[in-house]
Amino acid sequence: MMNTLLQLTTTIDTDSIAAARAAKAEAFKQAISSWSLDDFIARMIDGAISLGFRILIAALVFYIGRFLINRLYKIVQAVMIRREFDRSLGTFILSLIKISLLFILVVVVIGILGIETSSFIAIFASAGVAIGMALSGTLQNFAGGVLILFIKPYKIGDYIEFGGMTGTVKEIQIFHTVLNTVDNKAIIVPNGQLSTGTINNYSKEEYRRLEWVVGISYGDDVEVARKVALDILAADDRVVKQYREDDKRMRNIAEVSATDDNAPSDTKAQPKRHSLLYRIFHHRDRLKEKAIEWQKNQEKAIEKKMEKVDCSPFVALSELADSSVNITIRAWTRSEFYWGVYFSVNEKIYNEFPRHGLNFPFPQIDVHLPKQ
Repeated sequence: MMNTLLQLTTTIDTDSIAAARAAKAEAFKQAISSWSLDDFIARMIDGAISLGFRILIAALVFYIGRFLINRLYKIVQAVMIRREFDRSLGTFILSLIKISLLFILVVVVIGILGIETSSFIAIFASAGVAIGMALSGTLQNFAGGVLILFIKPYKIGDYIEFGGMTGTVKEIQIFHTVLNTVDNKAIIVPNGQLSTGTINNYSKEEYRRLEWVVGISYGDDVEVARKVALDILAADDRVVKQYREDDKRMRNIAEVSATDDNAPSDTKAQPKRHSLLYRIFHHRDRLKEKAIEWQKNQEKAIEKKMEKVDCSPFVALSELADSSVNITIRAWTRSEFYWGVYFSVNEKIYNEFPRHGLNFPFPQIDVHLPKQ
């Protein structure tokens, strides 16, 4: 019984489809037979004119749109150059803007030609999903590169440590970052790992603290060791004497004085005068200078309100070890002076401590042999 019903249903569906097709064919034949030669030619001419008009409008829109996109590209590029935008981030943003606008322009032109654009958008979306699944790791590095360029946890020239690797940042690209080690080896690290991992940036802060642990013999005078260490640190101009803010201010004054001394005398005596057109077109630059000056004044006001941290050189007895009395020496200096001060003070400690009766012990073992 069930098989009979299925066969009957299939037969009815087939007959209905065949009847519909026959009706459409009959209607088409009647429409063709009703046309005369003049009507056919008129319809063909109207279609050709309509198609040609659409092609003309589409071409006009395409060329005007491409011209506007190029103009916008150059304007954004000029703004980025004037604002000293990051080169890697600027290139990425410009490429993204141009590709996106060209894609929108192509979709608009296709729509003007009378072609359904939803199918093209669906095809591009499907292709994007397939490419994204195939290149998931690469897209993760791409997203990490964009995140790094926007957040800037480090910049070119910074000395960083990541995953046991240390080096100076040489390049920040979209997919990876290039580190240059102290022995001039290039390490290429994917940006996906850098954006989600822990980065130790040694160049982020302007000042860093140094520390030395020096061992002297039991019986040596600790006060003499403290005085000698403090004298060594006081004699080095690169070491912060008390407050980092004061050291920063003194160094800025010294840099400005050196710049003024090296400048030509006529430049200092007579400031350069610019024309009216120059002043009009460089009004934004003056506003930028005023904004920078206002920001510096705000930072100075915040520094005045904040309590200063004492960064004076520090020397103290830290450990009574097995074979030595360990003294910890701490001092602050600018980040660019870190290694120079570290090695210089090491050498001075080695030379000065013995001159003041301070000995450097080394591990010793007493061996007792029983008498027979």
